Amino acid sequence: MDIANFSIEILAFLFLVGVIAGFLDTLVGGGGLLAVPALLLSGIPPIYVLGTNKFQGSMGTGIATFLLLRKKKLDWKSVKKLMIAAFIGSVIGGIIVQFIDTQVLSFVIPVALVFIAIYFIISPKPKTISSNSKSHNKFESYAVPGVGFYDGMFGPGAGSFYVMTGVMLKKLEIIQATILAKPLNFASNIGGFVVFFIFGHIAFFVGLIMMLGQLIGSFMGTHYLLQANPRVIRILIVVMSISMLARYIY
Repeated sequence: MDIANFSIEILAFLFLVGVIAGFLDTLVGGGGLLAVPALLLSGIPPIYVLGTNKFQGSMGTGIATFLLLRKKKLDWKSVKKLMIAAFIGSVIGGIIVQFIDTQVLSFVIPVALVFIAIYFIISPKPKTISSNSKSHNKFESYAVPGVGFYDGMFGPGAGSFYVMTGVMLKKLEIIQATILAKPLNFASNIGGFVVFFIFGHIAFFVGLIMMLGQLIGSFMGTHYLLQANPRVIRILIVVMSISMLARYIY
């Protein structure tokens, strides 16, 4: 895309959005709520918005995943298969969205966002981090590739979906579910990026500007996540879900 179409003010605005989105994505997901509208406001065509969002979002989730692995908060052996499932689901979703009108998602997404908000408002705190094999199978075989599919097709809120399914099906504490969501979100971001790259639907210069912001935001978010109060994370998920719902209704 023509770089001349973007003023310094727009690029600075997108950089700031990248910082905030990276911070939020690392904590609760939903950074796409900010990134996607910001990219639309900059005048980028919708299909390029989705691809560029995958490109810039991969930085934040990638940095968070790297830092969590380095701090030994994640076990590579236990997450790599889940990452592959998320990646495959995202590739399939990314391919499909190249040929459909993304407006059809507006009928499904609000319902999902309401469900997320209600669940985190009324759900009790899990008493253990264990769950039965049936729940594990549902998480690994259906939830992870399903959220990956959604992330490849559209994206905003995917991080929150990973957290929600981790709490519901794996019975993880919310901080643990949030940590697990990072590599899964990274894998589905990369899967979507690969597809949009092949189809040539990425504004690379704008994406790189936002990537720099994501780098800063995700670094701050990862360090805060390891010290965060689970109640704060729960509140943020509810707020982001309701905010995304308001955005889609608008």
